[in-house]
Amino acid sequence: MRETGILGQVSDLYVPRIVDGLLDELLLSFPAISLVGPRAAGKTTTAVRRGGTVLRMDRPEVRQSVAASPDAMLAGLRPPVILDEWQEVPELLGAVKRSVDEDPSPGRYILTGSVRAELENQVWPGTGRLLQIPMYGMSVREVRGRASLTPFIDRVIDGGPDTVTAPEDALSVRDYLDLMLAGSFPEPSLRMPAAARRRWFAGYVEQMITRDVPAVAPRRDPELLRRYLSVLAVNTAGIAAESTLWSAAGINAKTAQAYQALFQRMFVLDLVPAWFSNRISRLVKAPKRYLVDPALVTAVLGLGRDAILYGPDMLGRLLDTFVAAQLRAELAASSNDPRLYHLREEQGRREVDLLIETASGQLIGIEIKAAATVTASDAHHLTWLRDQTGDAFAAGIVLHTGPHVFPVSDRIVAAPVSTLWS
Repeated sequence: MRETGILGQVSDLYVPRIVDGLLDELLLSFPAISLVGPRAAGKTTTAVRRGGTVLRMDRPEVRQSVAASPDAMLAGLRPPVILDEWQEVPELLGAVKRSVDEDPSPGRYILTGSVRAELENQVWPGTGRLLQIPMYGMSVREVRGRASLTPFIDRVIDGGPDTVTAPEDALSVRDYLDLMLAGSFPEPSLRMPAAARRRWFAGYVEQMITRDVPAVAPRRDPELLRRYLSVLAVNTAGIAAESTLWSAAGINAKTAQAYQALFQRMFVLDLVPAWFSNRISRLVKAPKRYLVDPALVTAVLGLGRDAILYGPDMLGRLLDTFVAAQLRAELAASSNDPRLYHLREEQGRREVDLLIETASGQLIGIEIKAAATVTASDAHHLTWLRDQTGDAFAAGIVLHTGPHVFPVSDRIVAAPVSTLWS
């Protein structure tokens, strides 16, 4: 499919995304869909595949015309109307509200944005009319052309741990590192060699600090932002205390909280909440912080392969970040309405790297090991969680960098990380 318009020509080469089916389904019921996620994650490309008309607010001439008369600019356009980076013209939200109030037919608008807009603080809360869909970078499943497969989470919830099968290709830890360094953003991961990708990510970080942040929050100090982002990168997949982070960055608590909220708004930082249950006491409540792409972590810190492979703990942090990115990409498309958590007891006596809970209360516990061998002790915390939660425990999975799938205990298996996309 090829579209033209204000956006210009669109390439026929399109790699299907996990959200495609969900987006098509929702466009049959809702008049307006908001597709949100990091800049350059492919939102515009995905939206334009369905678009009748495209208005790009990041183009000055379009932005000025729309801001001058948003209602008039929306009138008579062929739906779905794609409003790309709509937050550049906040008045658009009111214009869309008035338009769908007049004609609530489904599939009229797709809004895309790389900044998390506080819709509830805008003119129109969008309740019942505007539905948000998160879209992050590409998972390996998408890169390999398997976007239409049943989500991994649904397979395990619906079929149990027996559905976790050995992948067709055996990957080494160096192969996994290659996948992590390729990143999840479509342009570098699909079209660039390694050297060019490194430059792309370095440019992404620089543009985020010097252009994207000032557009959202003027008067922020670029040097302090870089310093705090570096601290977040060093601590990705960690549960560091807030005081530790702002102290390491050399800023005060108020500034650190503002910077954290800013990077969350830009979909660069994801805070995975702590899971809580009345059955288990002494659980910590602090969130687990992730930069959304392991290649972004390495770009912020300037890390090369050897520094990752032979460093003290960065390989494990990157693998955890990588697994979280694979799961995050399919949350919205899962039929089980899952949410992602982590679990940790006080003093770190027991912890589970990632915990998936469905709307019906079923649990999948995931431990992540940057090692090719797994023993029963590696599943000790999953066994404890299973015994504490009983029938709610659907499966425990120890993801590792070796080639084999094998049972560890009742409802607990060890499996290669690559089983996530096999």
